[in-house]
Amino acid sequence: MYKILIADDEPDVVSLVKDYFELNGYLVFTAKNGSEAIKQASRQPDIILLDINMPEADGIEVCRRIRDYVPCPIVFLTARIEDSDKVSGFAAGGDDYIIKPFSLEELGARIAAHIRRENRSAAKRDVLLCGSLSVDYGNMTVSSGGEEINLAKKEFQILELLSRNTGQVYSKERIYEKVWSYDAEGDSSVVAEHIRRLRSKLSKYGEGSHIETVWGMGYKWVT
Repeated sequence: MYKILIADDEPDVVSLVKDYFELNGYLVFTAKNGSEAIKQASRQPDIILLDINMPEADGIEVCRRIRDYVPCPIVFLTARIEDSDKVSGFAAGGDDYIIKPFSLEELGARIAAHIRRENRSAAKRDVLLCGSLSVDYGNMTVSSGGEEINLAKKEFQILELLSRNTGQVYSKERIYEKVWSYDAEGDSSVVAEHIRRLRSKLSKYGEGSHIETVWGMGYKWVT
């Protein structure tokens, strides 16, 4: 089943296009603004439809911010298109434009054609996008606004554990078991020091608030 992300601030357009693609066997994700589109892009869709004029971040800005982490085709939806808009969109990493209003049959055919030509599936990366923060689990790298944050191995493993389980509270003992393993020699109190160092490094880039202390219980990741 192919996955498609539809990002548009017009509810009627989203509803119509969503229903069409679901009827044609797609798994559909939706977003009503640029911030939601960036977050939904971390679900690694097979193709993305981006309205150019969206609140919070327009389609071109969204494309620019996700292009390095999302290899799938990105198709812009727009009511009109000037040559300067095309240049900006393609420079940001877009693959195509579809002009509103469009027929659903034409849209479906264009999307199917892009997917047929798409040979990037093997290059898909396991990435979390959280605002300006990106976590590339496969390459074990973390960056904010494109600038890499250097983490020690255990710090990254703690970040990975928490960020893959957003909202779930992990005690120091549970983190120690997961990251150091049951057989490791040492004390779970080492977790607090690693959390302190990890949060300090993230805070230098304005990202420290993602790790929240739940007093008397442990830590959790928040978006």
